[in-house]
Amino acid sequence: MTLSPTPSFARLARLILAAGLTLLLGAGGAAQAQLRIEISGVGAQQIPVTIANFAADASVPLDVAQIVRDDLLRSGLFRLVDPAGTRLSDTGAIDFAAWKARGADAVVGGSISRLADGRYDVRFRVTDTVKRADLGGIALLSAPANLRLSGHRIADYIYEKLTGEAGVFATRIAYIVKQGAQRFELQIADSDGQNPQSALVSREPIISPSWSPDGGKLAYVSFESRKPVIYVHNIATGQRVPVANFKGSNSAPAWSPDGSQLAVVLTRDGNSQIYLMNADGSNTRRFTQSSGIDTEPRFAPDGQSMYFTSDRGGGPQIYRMPIAGGEATRITFKSDYNISPRISPDGKTLAFISRRAGRFQLVSLDLASGQELTLTDTGKDESPSFAPNGKIILYATEVGGRGQLAAVSGDGRVRQKLSVQGSDVREPTWGPYLQK
Repeated sequence: MTLSPTPSFARLARLILAAGLTLLLGAGGAAQAQLRIEISGVGAQQIPVTIANFAADASVPLDVAQIVRDDLLRSGLFRLVDPAGTRLSDTGAIDFAAWKARGADAVVGGSISRLADGRYDVRFRVTDTVKRADLGGIALLSAPANLRLSGHRIADYIYEKLTGEAGVFATRIAYIVKQGAQRFELQIADSDGQNPQSALVSREPIISPSWSPDGGKLAYVSFESRKPVIYVHNIATGQRVPVANFKGSNSAPAWSPDGSQLAVVLTRDGNSQIYLMNADGSNTRRFTQSSGIDTEPRFAPDGQSMYFTSDRGGGPQIYRMPIAGGEATRITFKSDYNISPRISPDGKTLAFISRRAGRFQLVSLDLASGQELTLTDTGKDESPSFAPNGKIILYATEVGGRGQLAAVSGDGRVRQKLSVQGSDVREPTWGPYLQK
């Protein structure tokens, strides 16, 4: 949603209808090949690791080892030790003393060979140079077009082995790009902004993309019929189906954790209220019953409750309400304007946009302790989205009158800027882990 220095919640309701215009009708310009990433900050502790040059056939079209390095570097949790041109296969002998002398606590070697059917056999191994221990490795069969994905999966493996947490490099993000006067694109890209693909191109605004839990579909709002209609779009086939096309506004789709339901915001009975429906659009029933405006629903990870924005207490605040029904509980208190709730995958942290001293910033709230942390220093943040491991939050902000994407670690230390030269980029959503 668009944020103004003096917003009213009635205006927020109108934005449910007009959000695509106010968000995306900014500056034009042609999009470049992919998002460009700038990284700043590092984690509280960094793990020194060397990714040696892989032993590879001359036919290999990508430097997979470099993809791995780039992934680990942008996490902010690793310090890359220069391999100094060393080429090391997955079965190569490790000179523990030499690598440790270079300052590497872990070293990764790999090999890539082309098979008779045109695919590549990608192998790698991770070694702890301090404990002189083999940490394991896997073999991947990759089509040429999927070598980048193989690099991301290798980075995920290394990340998990060395941090104990699941990596998210082999995931995807979706976002909206505004190009020129009347070109809107729903794009899907790798988590590093590379390999962008247009899922939908329209002359009318597209807003509020939301991934299905299995990563196979996107729900979104399209204005192509000159009114907001919610579609569910199959990414593999391109087939899309309108699931909410009621009178008035149809907006803000959000998937249930099992993918069987959608929460949507409709005005068919008056004010914006939250409804539940089956994922195919059937069995629509009203969820909230307030006399005010209820919007921006998000299911809790366990599927037992819903977070949403409401003005039922006067100004916009975030509430939680059981799916089975009952009273709504107010969650946010430390500002008179809190919107866009997003719950972390473990259900412990709420990210949202809060107005603080006239600036709209990304804030995280520890639901157990009530402790808040302002994660950004910008002033026009919107649309937060957690990575599937909960360690990074992707969001949109505005710089120089243009929308750009950004990401920040949960502690605020590591920040990334993702921009497309000359274009307005908004409404990011981070996809789930890919099905293997």
